[in-house]
Amino acid sequence: MRRTVEKIAEVGGMRESKRVLVVGLGIAGMSAALRLHRSGWTPVIVERAAERRTGGYFIGLFPEGRQAVRALGLTDVLHTRTPERKRSWEVGRFGERSRGVGFLEQPGDPDAVLRGDIEQALWSAIDGHVEVRFDTVPAAIRTHAGGASVTLRQGGSAAETVAETVEDFDLVIGADGLRSTVRELVFGVHERFMKPLGAVICAFQMSRQLPEFRSDDALVIADTRRSLWVFPLDDCPPTALFTYRPGDVDAQFSRPPVEVLQDAFAGLSADGAVEVALEELAGAPQHLFDSVHYVEMPSWHRGRVALVGDAAWCLTLYSGMGATAAMSGAALLGDALDRHEDDVERALHAWEQGLRPFIRKHRRRAGFKAQFFVPSTRLLTRVRSAVLTWGARRKLSTAGQA
Repeated sequence: MRRTVEKIAEVGGMRESKRVLVVGLGIAGMSAALRLHRSGWTPVIVERAAERRTGGYFIGLFPEGRQAVRALGLTDVLHTRTPERKRSWEVGRFGERSRGVGFLEQPGDPDAVLRGDIEQALWSAIDGHVEVRFDTVPAAIRTHAGGASVTLRQGGSAAETVAETVEDFDLVIGADGLRSTVRELVFGVHERFMKPLGAVICAFQMSRQLPEFRSDDALVIADTRRSLWVFPLDDCPPTALFTYRPGDVDAQFSRPPVEVLQDAFAGLSADGAVEVALEELAGAPQHLFDSVHYVEMPSWHRGRVALVGDAAWCLTLYSGMGATAAMSGAALLGDALDRHEDDVERALHAWEQGLRPFIRKHRRRAGFKAQFFVPSTRLLTRVRSAVLTWGARRKLSTAGQA
């Protein structure tokens, strides 16, 4: 294996504009690159994958997320998929139904989108304007007073040639997800910051709605320590979400997800709905199967390195705020850098101080919401059912009086 190392020099000792390295081509990374590009920075995005990932699962876009979409200039290009009619069902172990209150009926009336819809909107805004390097990861990050020197490695272990370059940047943004390489290189090992919730999720797009339900029906099959959610979308099949609380989380990743979920949901049929969802998972072209963690850090920046999105705060899928927080955090970071354009570290401090109350609020709510997604005890299962039944009756009564 041939390895090359190259030092990128500054032209004439001066840069025409500030360079920012963004690690990660997801929602947080593209949002940060787009926002800083529009403020005159020169972003370079590096992405571990060999090509851009598409597709993805259901996301709720809350008012703060819609505000960030406007701030990023994406309103006219973001495709939303909120069903015109919102009808939700609570489904019992044997298929019995009662009206419920669905995810899209929360305060704030979130919009339904697919993760890929947001990423496509962002990609359309940066394509041709921002340099993107695939199959590239940071191997080392050395901070200094004026920025950071980053060793970038292109090519995986199977490649005949792995090339390394050492490049200087005025700012490095780690937007590379829950298990962030930037966070590990600069701030420390994952175990210091990743806090387990003792749960597992599996989200995927189905090819069809479950039998006996309308295409725009939302449904929840919630049992103690396990549940299946189906999120409807306006112009494509729904997203399914299996989530459960196993005794040993690590053991869940020793076999294919379908086999693991068949065991975890044994005895919970809901008149065949669970079996159909598992068949859909077996045929799904892609899925997310992972343990659930939140991230808690005393600081999201160190010198000229900052973390954004799940790398910094991961509110978990239960919060419903992941995409909203990622875009909002990136937009606000750009605002702070504009206000303190001559002092990057002061800008990072001001950005973090302004954003932390928002993240703290939604982290607290995420623990509460997790009990509605997958109640941890029989008592909480009954409380959840009673609360949602009451909420559905009140909604139907209000609608009847209107």
